[in-house]
Amino acid sequence: MPRAVFLYSEVLAGFDYGDDHPFKPLRARNARELCRRCGLFDSPEASQMEPGPADDEALGLFHEPEYLDVLRRVSGGEGPSLEALARGLGTEECPLLPGIYDFCLRAAGATLRAVDLVADGAVDRTFQPVGGFHHAGRGHAEGFCYVNDMGVALEHLRARGLRVACVDLDAHHGNGVQEAFYDDDRVLTVSLHESGETLYPWSGAETEIGEGRGEGFNVNVPLLERTDDEVYVSVFRRVVPPLLDAFQPDLVLAQLGADTTVSDPLTHLRLTNNGYHAAVTALCENAPRLAALGGGGYDIYRTARCWTLAWSALSGLAPEEDYAALLGGAMHGRDMEPLFDPPVPTRGEPKERAWEQADRVVSYLQRTVFPRLGAKLP
Repeated sequence: MPRAVFLYSEVLAGFDYGDDHPFKPLRARNARELCRRCGLFDSPEASQMEPGPADDEALGLFHEPEYLDVLRRVSGGEGPSLEALARGLGTEECPLLPGIYDFCLRAAGATLRAVDLVADGAVDRTFQPVGGFHHAGRGHAEGFCYVNDMGVALEHLRARGLRVACVDLDAHHGNGVQEAFYDDDRVLTVSLHESGETLYPWSGAETEIGEGRGEGFNVNVPLLERTDDEVYVSVFRRVVPPLLDAFQPDLVLAQLGADTTVSDPLTHLRLTNNGYHAAVTALCENAPRLAALGGGGYDIYRTARCWTLAWSALSGLAPEEDYAALLGGAMHGRDMEPLFDPPVPTRGEPKERAWEQADRVVSYLQRTVFPRLGAKLP
């Protein structure tokens, strides 16, 4: 039995949001090819699978039927309308795209397959790169996200009676997931992201800890611009493992967005893929049953490398560096580069401010959230 499964659909990877749109599903194709070149499928421990689409009923686990009806109509070619715009459809972020409903069914189907493989005990870990659409609400699209496949999966797992932790490493706060499960104590959400003071969706303060039964089960770690590997990995280790240990989830659903990196054109953090890999590796060490999704990442080349390293951590296989060095020139028209980035630490006053913010947020969470969950200080 394989230890990990990489779920890949050429139909998903080939979907086009448009030449001028920053979201490029083809990142998944590039990541899969780099994994292949690095020998990360050359083991019985790792396998690949082509997932099928979900059905309308599955999307209805999370989304309002009125919204899905509008989404179907615009997907079939219906033009701009006030009704669609009120649902977030027809904006610069979420343009009217022919076939978008089928794309959403396929993305949600792949994510449901990923979580079920882990929940059923068929494998320990899965990776579904064209997933992690964490901004969409129950009744609207936003932030490049037409449906919230994470929300669909969480509702599905909750209906199975499972306790689920959702760990989100995307640079953008997962506002759609937070809003949907803010009062739920069966879902623990932990999001490390750039502060909403400087980045969309302008939310995710550390004080947003849930309400009602869910108070203490919603955890946000807002980080300052220019936060680097050292600060990020330190925060991750001080927050995520103790919370997972206290919550004891049946399964962890992770969003592994690669837009935290220094070259990402939409964000302002300063990680290299060394810090990214360290965080994903630490997550794997603390989440033996883990379903991972791709999320954001708008430097197409670096995102492929990050996701290759993520798959390496998920599968437990070491990449063959000789193959990695070939990829830069062969696939992306760039000079040949090793798989791992050179370090680019932040220095001076910006680094001091990043540390101050990180320490302040961690201290707040340890005073407020940790006692509610019974989490121990690291």
